[in-house]
Amino acid sequence: MDLKTAFDIEHMSSTSRILHDLWPLDEIDPKKAKFPCCLVWTPLPVVSWLAPFIGHVGICREDGAILDFSGSNFVNVEDFAFGAVARYLQLDREKCCFPPNLAGHTCKHGYQHAEYGTAVTWDDALQSSVRHFEHKSYNLFTCNSHSFVANCLNRLCYGGSMDWNMITVAALILFKGQWVDSMSIIRSFLPFTLVLCLGLFLVGWPFLVGLFSFSLLLMGWFLMGTYCVKTLLEY
Repeated sequence: MDLKTAFDIEHMSSTSRILHDLWPLDEIDPKKAKFPCCLVWTPLPVVSWLAPFIGHVGICREDGAILDFSGSNFVNVEDFAFGAVARYLQLDREKCCFPPNLAGHTCKHGYQHAEYGTAVTWDDALQSSVRHFEHKSYNLFTCNSHSFVANCLNRLCYGGSMDWNMITVAALILFKGQWVDSMSIIRSFLPFTLVLCLGLFLVGWPFLVGLFSFSLLLMGWFLMGTYCVKTLLEY
């Protein structure tokens, strides 16, 4: 009996190790739009022309396919809305929590993580979020692509945190991401530069004040919804 028990324990341990083996990822290939385990970003039409720090984000499966929430009850697969990827950040799967059971959590949020929804692999977490957002209505101000990515990162408990939200997702890709190429930089900032120059030429400094006020209002809305009125935004 003791031998059988020892064998079962060893078998369970081996199974757990196999289950959580992280196989090597393919290389990032922007030409084929393959970004394994990456966050990806692209500018939004009109909105990014006025506030270039605002954009559309997605998260990628282990095979590099991009998933992004771009419409009510709809998550794109391998068809990134609003154009090619301009900026990306590859995430480390070692920083995720993939618990085989409640006692197997590597994060400090055991019960909270289990209640929110855990996953045994990266792709499993993303698929759970896809099913969740297939029943969500898209709204640029309350439930957008950042909401979807934040939901994925919370299921992964990425970095040991379950506090991912629109602000932290935007900050992560903004401050740690890298540009695909120089053309991506031009595509992201040229429209804003043209609008800024045209506005100053036609209207003058009041246009600059209005543009700055618009950016402040946008940031204020998302900050208020994230940290003050937490029921305002959906994840």
